[in-house]
Amino acid sequence: MPQSVLRLIKRCAEFQPKEKVEQVPARLRGLYVLYNKHPKNGGYKYDVVYIGMTTAGIRGRLLSHQKNKAGRWTHFSVFQVWDNISDDEIVELEGLFRHFYRRDARANSLNVQKGFSKANKIRENDFSKWSLETQDAFQDGI
Repeated sequence: MPQSVLRLIKRCAEFQPKEKVEQVPARLRGLYVLYNKHPKNGGYKYDVVYIGMTTAGIRGRLLSHQKNKAGRWTHFSVFQVWDNISDDEIVELEGLFRHFYRRDARANSLNVQKGFSKANKIRENDFSKWSLETQDAFQDGI
């Protein structure tokens, strides 16, 4: 298998205009991001509108978003995962990214998921409870 600088992501294409959706190869598994491009300070910014994943085909998901989220996004990025990345791992990555953005008013406006329940289950905001013993217990599946 060819080597990559990333363990999970095989390749990516970023900030592509949505007119290029048809060029995305069929059956790619991974994550994608929808953006809204707008001018700012003489340049451009890309606001995150939606974060998604698929285990069946990114192009198909993007095509469906052209219909049901039309006018709300202008560009997209695609992150293809390696073949040995499981579907559960893709779902976990998407859940984490959506969890990061769950309180961002712009990014969350189209995301139905308001958080990632598995992340909520492992939350411990009291750092005094973080110890090597706790880390070992998590690694051992306890």
